[in-house]
Amino acid sequence: MNFELTSERQMLQDTLRRYLGDRYTTEVRNRIIESDAGMSAEIWRELADLGIVAALFTEDQGGFGGLGFDIVTVFEELGRAGVVEPFLDTAVLAGGLVADLGSEAQRAVLERVVGGEAQLAWAHGEPTSRYDLSHVETTARSLDGGIELNGRKSVVVNAEAAEALVVTARESGEPDDPEGLSLFLVPGGTPGLSLRGYPLMGGARAAEVTLETVHVPEAARLGPAGDVYSAIERRVAMANVALSAEALGAMETAKALTVAYLGTRKQFGRPIGTFQALQHRMADLMIELEQARSAVILAAGHMADERCSRERHVSAAKNLIGRVGRLVAEESIQMHGGIAMSQEYELAHIAKRIVMLDHRLGDTDHHMERFIAFSHV
Repeated sequence: MNFELTSERQMLQDTLRRYLGDRYTTEVRNRIIESDAGMSAEIWRELADLGIVAALFTEDQGGFGGLGFDIVTVFEELGRAGVVEPFLDTAVLAGGLVADLGSEAQRAVLERVVGGEAQLAWAHGEPTSRYDLSHVETTARSLDGGIELNGRKSVVVNAEAAEALVVTARESGEPDDPEGLSLFLVPGGTPGLSLRGYPLMGGARAAEVTLETVHVPEAARLGPAGDVYSAIERRVAMANVALSAEALGAMETAKALTVAYLGTRKQFGRPIGTFQALQHRMADLMIELEQARSAVILAAGHMADERCSRERHVSAAKNLIGRVGRLVAEESIQMHGGIAMSQEYELAHIAKRIVMLDHRLGDTDHHMERFIAFSHV
């Protein structure tokens, strides 16, 4: 397998790294995190103008990328800079589901998403679902030629800024049944739709979403009635690869900051990086980081596989990234000392981001169980 980026992806990586290096400094990011919106509309539009959102969609969907390695290239750079803008929720999850299942009229919103004029969110998780994708209690029932939605959704990232929510609801079956799930494109501000927003630990904002007799037309349905679980699973697999790549980029930054600190901080008249004990700890960290990179590349290369192979590789990567990420975050903070806990220092946000990425769409334990399950199919 050729591990080198194509010339187009190399150009994409160089462009994104240069832009974020110039514009997304620690001071700028801290101001964004502390703002009421939790994101920068200006940064979002500028990144869209650079084609970063378009790189997450295929040509048929109005973009120029959309494959596993395109997503890895983009999210590794976003993670390297600690970006908190909602690329995963707008483009990979909600936007991806609209692209995969939407009608021509529904897919019209993607042109505005790619252009940076609109954002989306996926309202799927519920208070008792944890990481179980099939556990959905929100109901959808046909009523007077339309659909009525009722239920609650938890930790819906970017819900407040989204022009529309992609809502998962159950039309038949038991709460844990993969069959019977449907998706609906619900515009923000629809009567009966209420949000309670809050900031997230690693940056950005989420909301608790309540749907109380929300009425949408039949045309709001995405894909076939009661049969979208496989499409959801494919999109979540893609999102987990994106999260793994983002964590990998963040770990690269943590490593670079730690190496630089060990080379400048002095004790007993010489840099602490010359002490053998710290050199060994840094060497172990770098070895783990290279293994994590290999796992992400392997998962990205199996996105087009049949279900069992795809999910096994994704869960293997997410499990390893979670374990290595925690090691990198903890070791980097310990080797820095107290300065690493200061929000004004870049490592504080990067370390939080690494740890919190592990908890999105399944943590290390969840993906270990999935890897074992798919290894015995």
